[in-house]
Amino acid sequence: MVVTFIGTGTSQGVPVIACNCEVCKSSDPRDQRLRTSVLIESADTRIAIDAGPDFRQQLLRESVKKLDAVVFTHEHKDHIAGLDEVRAFNYFNRMRMPAYATPRVQQAIRREFAYAFSEEKYPGIPEIDLYDIGDDPFSVGDINLVPINVLHYKLPVKAFRIGNFTYITDANFISEAEKEKIKGSEIIVVNALRRELHVSHFTLHQAIELMEELKPRKAYLTHISHQLGKHESVSGELPGFIELAYDGLKIEI
Repeated sequence: MVVTFIGTGTSQGVPVIACNCEVCKSSDPRDQRLRTSVLIESADTRIAIDAGPDFRQQLLRESVKKLDAVVFTHEHKDHIAGLDEVRAFNYFNRMRMPAYATPRVQQAIRREFAYAFSEEKYPGIPEIDLYDIGDDPFSVGDINLVPINVLHYKLPVKAFRIGNFTYITDANFISEAEKEKIKGSEIIVVNALRRELHVSHFTLHQAIELMEELKPRKAYLTHISHQLGKHESVSGELPGFIELAYDGLKIEI
């Protein structure tokens, strides 16, 4: 399987008005971070984990012409706001888009995209089928996902293990019981927002400590704010088995 990081950035700490920070001015394409999301692709199935505000731009950049489902970690806007973009797959692939989420996240999706779930259907609205995520493993095509419960301050968020690959975003606490589901992963992706303490995200130091505890063969950091700094300078500070992910990076799992 192949994982494509279609976004490794965040709305947290990203300047949006007259920005003059070193990251915004950087000519290094690895510093151009759209909102965090990944594509997981097997021989027969392609899914996205999360669909943020940049989803359309990300799919166009990666020339994605087939998508079998969207799986959601939680309901914050930077992870669900792009769901409307699945209408292109409805039309060209003649399919309704399966979306997998916890019941709480489904409520948020129904609220944010009420027009897609109304009894009176307006022509051209996105066609979405919602499926429950609980604590049990589930499959999308030939991709098998094991849900892992993490906390984003007090908000429950789903991480996912797929074979020997684990994907964790928007977390700053993982219980010992849930860590047992992660242990043995060869590749782990984890959020690392910035250097300073944050109420709901792992810091760079905390993410490194967690990876040193879990001991994957390889780890990648994602959900990176501009406050963390430029890709090249941060990369020089990391242990050898840890890398900063960047938009467009592809890895085999």
